[in-house]
Amino acid sequence: MPQTRRAQTFDTSKATQWTIERAQALFELPLMDLIWQAQGVLREHFEPGAIQRSALFSIKTGGCSEDCKYCSQSAHYATPVEREPLKPLNEVLAAALEARVRGATRFCMGAAWRNPKDQDLDAVVAMVKGVKTLGLETCLTLGMLKPGQAERLKDAGLDFYNHNLDTEASYYPNIVSTHTHADRLNTLDQVRQAGIKICSGGIVGMGETRRHRAGLLVQFANMPKPPESVPINHLVAIPGSPLADQAKLDPFEFVRTIAVARILLPRSVVRLSAGRQEMSEELQALCFMAGANSLFYGDNLLTTPNADSCRDDQLFERLGLSAA
Repeated sequence: MPQTRRAQTFDTSKATQWTIERAQALFELPLMDLIWQAQGVLREHFEPGAIQRSALFSIKTGGCSEDCKYCSQSAHYATPVEREPLKPLNEVLAAALEARVRGATRFCMGAAWRNPKDQDLDAVVAMVKGVKTLGLETCLTLGMLKPGQAERLKDAGLDFYNHNLDTEASYYPNIVSTHTHADRLNTLDQVRQAGIKICSGGIVGMGETRRHRAGLLVQFANMPKPPESVPINHLVAIPGSPLADQAKLDPFEFVRTIAVARILLPRSVVRLSAGRQEMSEELQALCFMAGANSLFYGDNLLTTPNADSCRDDQLFERLGLSAA
């Protein structure tokens, strides 16, 4: 009779400080063993099969002064995205109401700024307050913050601030040159000190190595308080951007990244984010098995298309998933 092989596991119970080497060892487990372990961690801390849904809406599009190589909104590149001014409050609230009707519980607003000017925050504060009246959690991504701005947003009732680290610190200069990885950490520190929850993740498939992916997740895990939400984005190759012709990442490597994120960040919500419209339903199901318990819901993500919400509803039904 064939010998039964026990699933390989990696003892995480004694981990007080993660290292890149320990995270890499997780990446190198057989895929089924890794998914099995990640699903166990998910079930320890969350209701299995419950998926939180967020909507993402661009309140100010294009013309950003930063040179992030993945971004459709950078003024440095000839992408299809055109510059638009800050949207009026009524348009933002209409989009938030539609998101709530569709089933989203969090409304995320993004502006293509290096950092907001103080006068810009007047309009943004009104947006936060208006969305809160609709019964939705609020999230903003406005770029880097200056001292005092996080406190203004907290006073307005902001629940989450999104500021992705994108990739591991040593690889960051390959992706962005107009600001540093430390600049991003500084904004996260300001947000945390102001008492706002943190949403921060990364982008995979930008030419980074597995070690870089492990290093990014380790950085989140070793924070004094890890981010409450961790979006894992798959690169969307934007025509006209420097990464337009980047080779596609192996889909199973993406699943591994989700699973390692779940194990290293057991209490964080791990979100399937950009790139989902190109994923098969089978790949998305594997990601949920690997510990993802959130997704961006709606037909667009800022300037790129997202998976169709009707298909999402059908997939939820077929997989027996529920809204968190």
